[in-house]
Amino acid sequence: MTAVAHRWDRLGDGNPLVGFVDACLRGPAQVVLQNNPLTGVLVLVAVAWGAFENGQPRVFGGGVVGLVVGTATALALRVDEGSLRKGLFGFSPFLTGLAVPTFLDDRPLMWLYLVLGAIGTTIVTLALNAIFKTWGLTAFTMPFVLTTWVLLLAAYQFDRFTVLTNLKPMFPGEGQLTGGRFDWDLIPTFLRGVSQVFLIDSWVTGLILLVALLVNSRWSALFAVLGSVVATLLALWFGADAASLDKGLFGFNAVLTAIAVGAVLHRPGALVTLYTLFGIALTLFVQMALATVLTPLAIPVLTGPFNLATWLLLLPKRHFAPIPNHERARETIVSTVKHSV
Repeated sequence: MTAVAHRWDRLGDGNPLVGFVDACLRGPAQVVLQNNPLTGVLVLVAVAWGAFENGQPRVFGGGVVGLVVGTATALALRVDEGSLRKGLFGFSPFLTGLAVPTFLDDRPLMWLYLVLGAIGTTIVTLALNAIFKTWGLTAFTMPFVLTTWVLLLAAYQFDRFTVLTNLKPMFPGEGQLTGGRFDWDLIPTFLRGVSQVFLIDSWVTGLILLVALLVNSRWSALFAVLGSVVATLLALWFGADAASLDKGLFGFNAVLTAIAVGAVLHRPGALVTLYTLFGIALTLFVQMALATVLTPLAIPVLTGPFNLATWLLLLPKRHFAPIPNHERARETIVSTVKHSV
C-alpha cells in the first residue's frame, strides 16, 4: 500500500492533471483532518451512499462541484502549491457544495449560487487563515460555515430560492424544546453522529467514514467514535430534542473536536483523553448556545461549534504530549497552517 501511495505521489508531482485530481481527493479527507487520497475516496463513497439513500443525489453532485471549483479557484489564485496539493483549499468548498443543495430547493440557479459560494469559500479560507496564523491556529471549517450562513441568509431575500432548513424562526425560549420520541437504537444513532459531519443522515455513511479514518489513523477513528458517543449521551442526559438526537445532530461537531484535540494535535494518552472529554462537552454546550442565538434566523449551526470550541481549547497552548513530526498524521490542515497562506 505504501509503495502504491509513493507511486501515486510521484505521478501527481510529474503530471499537473493527476496532481489536481490528487488535491481534490485529499480535500474531503481534510474535513476530518486527514491527508490521504484513499481516505478522500472513501469519504466520497460514504457521502454518495448517504445522498442516494436519502433520495438527494444532487447533494453529492453539489459536493463534487464545490470541491472542484474551490480547488480550481485556489489554483487560479496561485496559492501555495504544497497546501493546494494537500487538499487544504478543497475541504471547505466541498462542505459548501453539500450544504447549498441540502438547504435550498432544486432550481437551475441554485447551481450558479453554489459555484459562486465555492469560489467565495476559497477566498474566505485565505482571509481567515491569514488572520488566525497570528495565533498559530487554522480556520478549520469556519470558511464553510461563514460562507454558507451568508448564502442562506441572502437566499431569504431572493424570490428564486426557498430555504429548506426545516427551522422555524422564533425568539429564544419560545416553542417546544423537545420534539418526538428518542429511538433507543443507539449504535445507528452514534454512527449518524459521524455522518452528520457531512450533512448526511445515514448510519451506513457513518460506518464508511470510520473505515475512511482507519485507513489513515486508528486513533482518529477511535476519537471520532468517542466524540459521537459522549456528546450524544450527554445531550440525551440533559434532555435535548429527541428527534435531533435520533438523527445524530448532537454528535458531529464533537466528532471533529475529538479528532483534532485527541488524535491530531496531541499524542493520545490519559491526560489528553480527559482534556478531549471536556472538549466534547464544551462543544456540545457551545452548539446548544449557538443554536439558541441562530434560532431567530432559522439557519443551522453547521460546524461552527467545533471551530469555536477547538479554538478555545487550543489557545491556552497546553501541549500535554506533542506528537513528534514522524508520528503525526502527516500534513493535516493543522500541521501545515504556517504554509497555508
